[in-house]
Amino acid sequence: MSLALYQQMDAADPLADVRSQFQLPEGIIYLDGNSLGCMPKATAARMRAVIEDEWGNGLIRSWNSAHWIDLPQRLGSKIATLLGADSDEVLVTDSTSVNIFKLATAALRLRPSRHKIITEPGNFPTDRYILQGLCDFSGNAAQLVTIPAQDIIDAIDEDTALVVLTHVHYKSGALHDMKAITARAHAKGALILWDLSHSTGAVPLALNECDVDLAVGCGYKYLNGGPGAPAFVYVAKRLQEGIRQPIYGWFGHAQPFAMQDDYAPATGITQMLTGTTSVLGASALEVGLDIFSTVDMSALRHKSQALTDLLIELVEQRCADFGFALASPRDADARGSQVSFRHPEGYAIMQALIDRGVIGDFRAPDIVRFGVAPLYVSYEDIGRAVDVLADIMTHKHWDQPRFKAQQAVT
Repeated sequence: MSLALYQQMDAADPLADVRSQFQLPEGIIYLDGNSLGCMPKATAARMRAVIEDEWGNGLIRSWNSAHWIDLPQRLGSKIATLLGADSDEVLVTDSTSVNIFKLATAALRLRPSRHKIITEPGNFPTDRYILQGLCDFSGNAAQLVTIPAQDIIDAIDEDTALVVLTHVHYKSGALHDMKAITARAHAKGALILWDLSHSTGAVPLALNECDVDLAVGCGYKYLNGGPGAPAFVYVAKRLQEGIRQPIYGWFGHAQPFAMQDDYAPATGITQMLTGTTSVLGASALEVGLDIFSTVDMSALRHKSQALTDLLIELVEQRCADFGFALASPRDADARGSQVSFRHPEGYAIMQALIDRGVIGDFRAPDIVRFGVAPLYVSYEDIGRAVDVLADIMTHKHWDQPRFKAQQAVT
């Protein structure tokens, strides 16, 4: 394919204008939006306003006058539109890890006669670590069972309390059948908790339609909320009256400023709050969320599939002789908005790409991973990125000591 053809494809893209809302460094092709999203141009001005005006001048008054106190619910409502959920079922708070602990613990309490938590091998490490810790500290009252993805539906049984899965697998990009797995869990009396960190903002979701119980997700990937942006938590309305999360904090109290000695949970989704909201982080996240208010998610999904299809096609054409093996599903309907390849020299190859201005990432032991954020990645980006990859492989530019020395963050 030619540069002119990529440019024609970009000209016909209904989302092309959204790219201009992001700060994209000159000379960089950014294919790591599934790890850290690009910064919206409006974020810097918003942060200056929060720091200089709301904090600098408003001081503590801004909890009321600038509506800081409402940030978890306000942002949760905006995320709910991306999840296919109601506005009072989603809350922005804490980190993904903390929220998994809260929801998994709450789910076990709702199924006290059951002991089994099912997940899959290779699920995102923090998800597994949190579940392992929960089981360890339960004194073996809970047991974590790891089941290969293709066998999970059959493995859910009457002893299962909770199924915990990441909707889009972080390494392969494989997309679970949310509706089928949720239905199986319910048929066996179990609850389900979905991690939507690699889905939200990239894949249309329908939590209510799928009858999902619980979900979490982060704000710094496709939602473009910035490094360490707050996460979100979803609890289906039908569960909110009976659920109780384990980390009692003052923001989750029914009357936080009554300063009572004993805890009384707030009603509804607000009980999922714990400590004080990170106002700076939440304010940056809101800028990223507001971009989605004008985005058609079906158009975004169509572009995501077209971009990832193109990436697979070009790598397999241009780099056929260099040892890459597709690690993502070939069927676009079966993957999220990323493409992964296996290669024994994957780390060095990715470092060489980054050195040439094509930023993806590496996941041990051998995954070269490209996250394709449709809001700002263009068809021309994909074409140029593969040109660079083909040149690196043809001339073995990756085979240098400086590209093989592992850094702290891969």
